[in-house]
Formats: sequence, structure tokens, C-alpha cells
Amino acid sequence: MLQPFVPGEGDPFDAVKAAHLLHRATFGGRPEEIRTVMQMGPARAVDALLDFPDAPATEQSHSDVPDLSAIEGYPRTFEQRRKLLMGKTPEERQALLQQLNMKNREALAATLRWWIRRMTWGPYPLQEKLTLFWHGHFTTSARDDRSAFAMWQQNETLRRNAAGNFRTFVKQISRDPAMLDYLNNQQNRKQKPNENYARELMELFTLGIGHYTELDIKEAARAFTGWGHDGEQFVFRRFDHDYGPKTFFGHTGDFDGDDIIEIILSHRQCAPYIAGRLLTFFVQENPDPEICQSLGNVIRENNYDLRPALATMFTSRLFYSPQVIGGQIKSPVQLVVGTMRLLDVEPQNFMQVVAALEQMGQVPLNPPNVKGWPGGRMWISTSTLFVRYNTAVWLAGGGRAVAGGRGGGARFLRARGAFRQADDPSPQFDPQPNGDTAGQIVDAWVARLIQRPIAADRRQVLIDVLGESPAAEASLKRMIQLIVSMPEYQLC
Repeated sequence: MLQPFVPGEGDPFDAVKAAHLLHRATFGGRPEEIRTVMQMGPARAVDALLDFPDAPATEQSHSDVPDLSAIEGYPRTFEQRRKLLMGKTPEERQALLQQLNMKNREALAATLRWWIRRMTWGPYPLQEKLTLFWHGHFTTSARDDRSAFAMWQQNETLRRNAAGNFRTFVKQISRDPAMLDYLNNQQNRKQKPNENYARELMELFTLGIGHYTELDIKEAARAFTGWGHDGEQFVFRRFDHDYGPKTFFGHTGDFDGDDIIEIILSHRQCAPYIAGRLLTFFVQENPDPEICQSLGNVIRENNYDLRPALATMFTSRLFYSPQVIGGQIKSPVQLVVGTMRLLDVEPQNFMQVVAALEQMGQVPLNPPNVKGWPGGRMWISTSTLFVRYNTAVWLAGGGRAVAGGRGGGARFLRARGAFRQADDPSPQFDPQPNGDTAGQIVDAWVARLIQRPIAADRRQVLIDVLGESPAAEASLKRMIQLIVSMPEYQLC
């Protein structure tokens, strides 16, 4: 069972636990945020983090929406693109498509910059962390020049449903134009059913492998025939829909896609599967099946509303246990966004950030395949560890981010040569001592960046780096760069 965490004299809700909550539920907390969370206690703090509107950024205050129409020549909608291509000769059409694809990549870069900025400084950090989680769950990729507007529109769908009702969520994502294109349901017709979406709906989105048959996939695909989009709007093409009887999970009827989703949600495996995905992302790899079932019960008992399950998870004894705190390898996005937050820096050349994320293996809007990012220990290899250390040091004002690599930029944005040191200086970073003695300064910055105790010998190395002028900017930067290149900094 997933037991609640009850702070006591022998196990207080201290700065380490408060920082842990902010690391896992958001992208890291500054010292003043950690103090606020400590004072609130776990239950009130989690309630505050979950207090965000079930609405896209366009309907929120503090909205900073990417203005894709500001990109000259970019057709914001599918309809505008269609009109531009009408009446063109094959040669004119090919030339225009090349131009439109280039503009689409500019729009993708603008969308990606907007989202990373929102993850870093947005008003609702847990909503953004959940949006990232669902982006890796209901995966769609911008590869092959897929519409930047459709990707942004889907990002808003993920944000709107991030902590809402999973039943509503699955039905909305099944109607999402980017998803309909990515998994080929746009081509799903009664004359020739396409099984891609039906398969991934069960295998990846709701049940997991082994809880359905090939016949279930075929029958579900028939139910989703005629589901497509016209421009940025979902359409039901009734002449393409198969109205014949279908047998799915032992039920027979003239089912459509919504009927299939309802039957899936009634399956005993669905709620524990979603719980397991949440636990893997926010708590620990390979969660105990009994824990997944316990959290799944909370999901089912609340009719698939997600907030109660999230609150249960973030206030559980497991979440604050010693084996969980500091036991997760930071994803590249967590590493980069968290470092920018904790150091309060933003690179001048955003494409350097994208290029670093690519070489570390995680570029938002561009998951490797429909399974999303593998995560966990897969984030670390000989090559990615080098990039991770260098990127964190670069964000702390030291040298260039990465040398060499695979072309120096995110391939799906066609950004090349992004790490030319002469053109791309390190972010402006002006560290403050935050203490009088070398020991005080080291302790303050370890508390700010690693947020857990470190070994005495490592602490002494940091003190030695400060030398006789601990408040000097050059010494401070060297000490901070050493902290962010420590193995402890790779964990949260």
C-alpha cells in the first residue's frame, strides 16, 4: 500500500525533503522557495503546486504564447498552407514546399524556445512538468517537418489535461490533429483500416503489452475509422466509418472510438498501468506492482480524475524515503531547465541549448519514436556524461558547452554549427558569495544547487578552490562550476 508521509520528530519535513518535492514535481526550487515549502508542510505544499487552471497557456494569465504569425511567410494554419499551394504548377509547388518547410522549422524553434522558457520561469511549474510527462506518454514528434502549429496545439492539449480527467484526456488526444497524423489515423477508412493508433492506444497509452489480442487491435481500428482532421480541427468522416458490429474485449456492438476508450478504461489493468507510468517518471524506476495497484485504485475510485492520485503520490512515505531522495538521474531537460532556474541564467543563443539537449538525448517536440524517451539509466553513457558535465559548466559561465558531437545542432531544426565559441559566449552569470567565510559560501551554494549533504572531503575540495579570496568572482565561478560537474548534481 502507498502510505502517507507524516512528518515527526525523528523524520521531519526538512529542507532536503522540501527541495526533493520541488525537484521531482517541478524543475527545482530556489532557497526562498524551499523555505516556503518547508513552512507549508508536504500536504499544503502539494495542494499549492496542484493549484493551477485546467486550461492551456492561451487562457491563462501570465501567458506568453509563441506568435508564429510573426514568422514572415509561415502559414499558421493548415488552411492557410492549403491556399498557398492551390493552383501551383508541380515545379512551383516543390519550391514553395521547400520554403514552407524552412519557415516551419523556424516556427518549431520558436515553439520550443517558448516551452523551455515556460518550464524554466512559468507560473505553474507542476503543470509544465506534467506536460513534459504526457508529451513522453502520448508521444508525437515534429520529425519530417510536421506542422509546428499542430505540435503547439497538441502541447496546449497536454497542458489543459495535465492533472484533469484521464477519460477526457484520452478522448481529446484521440482527436488531436498531430496525433491523428503521427499514428496514421487520418488514413483509417472502412475500406482499408489502419491499425497504428488502435495498437498504440492500448500498448503505450492505456494498458501495456500483453493485455489485448491482435483481434482487439483490428476491431478497435474499425471503430476509429473516419476519425481525422480538416486543418487544425477534428472531423468525423461518416462515409469512411465502419458501422458494422465489432467485438472488443468480449463486448459486441456498433462501436466508435469513444466506445472503445470506455471499454479500455473499464479494464482492470488500465488504472494501475497509468499509475505505474506516473510513479516511474516522478518517483522511481520499476515501481513495485503492489504500489502501482494501490495508486491505480486511487485513480479508479476518483473516476480517473488525476489530481487525487498526484496528491497521494507526492505526499506518500515512499516519495520521501531515503532510497528515492537523490535517486533519480536528471533528464536532459531537467538538467538544463533546473540549472537555468537555480542560476537564474538564460543563454543568448537558444540553439546552443537545443543542440546540447540533442546530444544528451532529449529534445522536446522530437521524441525518438512513439515510445517516447527511455529515461532512467539510459540517460547516462560515456558520450552523454561528457556533454552533461560541459553543459552545466557552460551554463555556470565556463567555456563552451560541447565540442564536436553530431553536427553541433538539433537535426530536426537543421541547426548547424551551434557551438562556435567566438559567436556564442557563455550565459551572463554574476554569482554572489552568500556567506562570509569559504565554508559558509560553499555550504550556501551546495544547498542551492545539490540541495543534499555532500561528503566532507568533497566539501573541502570546494573550500580549497575558493582559496584566500573566497568572495572573488573568478573563485566563486570555479567553485560553482565544480559543483555542477559533480556526480551528485546529476541526481535529484
